[in-house]
Amino acid sequence: MTIPRFHLAMPVDDLAAARRFYGEVLGLAQGRSADTWVDWNLHGHQFVTHLAPKGPERVHNPVDGHDVPVPHFGLILAVAEFQALAERLRAAGTEFVIEPYVRFEGQPGEQWTMFLLDPAGNALEFKAFADDSQVFAV
Repeated sequence: MTIPRFHLAMPVDDLAAARRFYGEVLGLAQGRSADTWVDWNLHGHQFVTHLAPKGPERVHNPVDGHDVPVPHFGLILAVAEFQALAERLRAAGTEFVIEPYVRFEGQPGEQWTMFLLDPAGNALEFKAFADDSQVFAV
């Protein structure tokens, strides 16, 4: 089965800072770009940072005892990829909104998760499931 790729465009207030964060810190390959936008390869998905001076409003919802920022986006990675990314982010001095930890431990949907903000304040969540069948567990 072929899984469709997503396209997501997010506002940023500084393209140079976006290039450093997404290209150098997260290690994403840069695609096409113009003066007001940059395409990124987010594990095969097309992620675009668009220059927009005013960032998104912040809302938070409680999940598993943490204040989760909304809106947010990210990827579901393999556990080893998640751990490697967490170490890469720590080495880059990234300040986490929610430090990497196991959410819903011992319950349906158990997962590793971490939240951080890009330089424009967009919230990112990266997660990993030891058991992939738990992604949509109820």
